[in-house]
Amino acid sequence: MNTAGEGFEAATKQSPGFAPAHFNLGLVREEQGQFEEAIKSLQKALSLKPGMHGANLFLGIAYYRTNRFEQAIAAVKKETTAYPKDASAWMWQGLIQLAMDRPEDAAMALDKAASLAPNNVDILYHRGQAHLLVSKDSYVRMFKVDPNSWRVHQVLAQANSQAERPMDAIAEYLEAIKLVPTQPGLHEELGSEYSSAAKPVEAEAAFRRELEIDPHNALARYKLGVLAIAQGDGANAKALIEAALKEKPGLRHTDYNLGRAEMLMGEDENALKHFQQATKIEADPDVLQQAWFQLGIVYRHLHRMPEAQQAIATFQRLKNEQADKSQEQMKRLKARQDSEVAQPAETGTTPQ
Repeated sequence: MNTAGEGFEAATKQSPGFAPAHFNLGLVREEQGQFEEAIKSLQKALSLKPGMHGANLFLGIAYYRTNRFEQAIAAVKKETTAYPKDASAWMWQGLIQLAMDRPEDAAMALDKAASLAPNNVDILYHRGQAHLLVSKDSYVRMFKVDPNSWRVHQVLAQANSQAERPMDAIAEYLEAIKLVPTQPGLHEELGSEYSSAAKPVEAEAAFRRELEIDPHNALARYKLGVLAIAQGDGANAKALIEAALKEKPGLRHTDYNLGRAEMLMGEDENALKHFQQATKIEADPDVLQQAWFQLGIVYRHLHRMPEAQQAIATFQRLKNEQADKSQEQMKRLKARQDSEVAQPAETGTTPQ
């Protein structure tokens, strides 16, 4: 890196009007952490060749690294204006706006970056961070405006649901429903929490109430179908799931659950088709495992023993792989915890 810097510095002296030499010298100095020198070189490149691709971007990054955010955002915005298809420039615009405590502006910039480079992990990470901050800000404002709003109870219920505390979520949904008894969606969400809490009777009542309020709620109808499977009513389950699919095609796990319904009805050939499809498209690892297991059972019912054995073997392999992954995650977590315990405790005093 030092050799490269020396070479580009020599080039700028030999050809002081050659913009690429100043640009490359700026990149090297930035890489070396010599941000003031980088800024001078990049400014010189831009004075010789205004709008030079990348120069404003790296100038903005250098300003960002030295906490001069207003100058940084001004430079990077010039880059995104001149080169609107540069995903990296949009990402840095979003990063700088995050540093300036402008999450909504950052989210818009990072959305643009993601549209240009949808598989860029760095962009996706920062985009997620920006949207989390926007959500947090929205919720804080909501609590301040009306702490007794049904929306506050809904948000608290959703937070409890994500934290796998279904009984706390149920309590919050019930409070929300007291305030807005016919609000579409609330009873369907309540029913889901009752299902998580192993309360099928209450779940069914909530889903049916949802359909009284909103007959087109496909999720409530579909979840009623899943409850019917658990109750052993294959015909009702099939009718409910198929009706839900007419309202909203593409619902998750439908082939798996239709296969289960067909099995309950004794329609093994139809069940076979659904489970075969589920093993091809299912993304949820737990449901995928069960699809292979149920496929093995159906093959047995149809006296196709080699295929049954192969399906059960696939189920077992997937189960073992998931167990190995879980064990590895636990090892990493324990190693991290051990490392944290090994660190010296902070005294809270300031070194003299």
